[in-house]
Amino acid sequence: MIEPAEIIPERVTTPSASDEERRFELTLRPSRLDEFIGQDALKTNLSIFMQAAKKRQEPLEHLLFYGNPGLGKTTLAHIVANEMGGQIRITSGPSLERVGDLAAILSNLARGDILFIDEIHRLNKTIEETLYPAMEDYALDLIVGKGPTARTLRLNLEPFTIIGATTRLSLLSAPLRDRFGSVYHLNYYEPTEIATIVRRSAEHMHLTLDTDAESEIANRARRTPRVANRLLRRVRDFAQVHGDGRLTKELAQRALHLLDIDTVGLDRVDRLILQTIMEKYHGGPVGLGTLAAATQEEIETIEEIIEPFLLQLGFLERTPRGRTATDLAYEHIKQASPRLV
Repeated sequence: MIEPAEIIPERVTTPSASDEERRFELTLRPSRLDEFIGQDALKTNLSIFMQAAKKRQEPLEHLLFYGNPGLGKTTLAHIVANEMGGQIRITSGPSLERVGDLAAILSNLARGDILFIDEIHRLNKTIEETLYPAMEDYALDLIVGKGPTARTLRLNLEPFTIIGATTRLSLLSAPLRDRFGSVYHLNYYEPTEIATIVRRSAEHMHLTLDTDAESEIANRARRTPRVANRLLRRVRDFAQVHGDGRLTKELAQRALHLLDIDTVGLDRVDRLILQTIMEKYHGGPVGLGTLAAATQEEIETIEEIIEPFLLQLGFLERTPRGRTATDLAYEHIKQASPRLV
């Protein structure tokens, strides 16, 4: 069994991104909706709403995107701003600490501009309540002074659009959620869509790759564009050092094996979680807290990063008593399931 101490600190398959990686993603990001690959139902609805808003010469209604990290929420926000002809201002829930910060941002927005709030579920209550009149009436109600001399000042704003992004829709309060005109869920991508994304990114990176290499990367990218682009970068480095620069299937397989990513995209941490359930807890069920303690992983990391993909693969089941490894997981790890013995 893999011991927790062996886990490498940086996971290549994590869907979250560093600041450096986000800057690199800007070079790969599509600028128009018709260039965005996947999420077809979302794109169809969003295209209709944007066209209607432009015909009425009105700002787009407030939008909320939710789904796992790395699926394209930020990219879609930039596309909306570009399609609607407005500027985009980017912030995040945790960084909005004071009402004055929010007032400064909103008062500098021009008509039709976009305010993108990442991790919007982490807004503090005061900021959230200040947003309500801004979203409904394009106005900010500010309290000036303290005590008996305090008075309310209403600051009128230019009509604008807020685009919120969250990985935890359930953590948004109902009043805030209800103020968004449209709520869109971003799903995991199909392997063929990921392969198309890999091909497009390779073109932007001036990288020549075989179709088989493209499929090899796509199949291990956890159905997530950000992971696919990260794997492509790592495999490109390998091809430049150990090959002639052209990315073949053999080079891709060798590079991905070196990164310890198996044929369905599981890395050492994913396999550790499954093997812990199988070997220490006889396949489960096991509680999330117990599993986190046994693997030395944080509960939030297991619940938000690791578990969703294992559930998508059918390797894990959630039960009222805890997590259970499925027969498919036993087959993949090449262990005999106790249910089949």
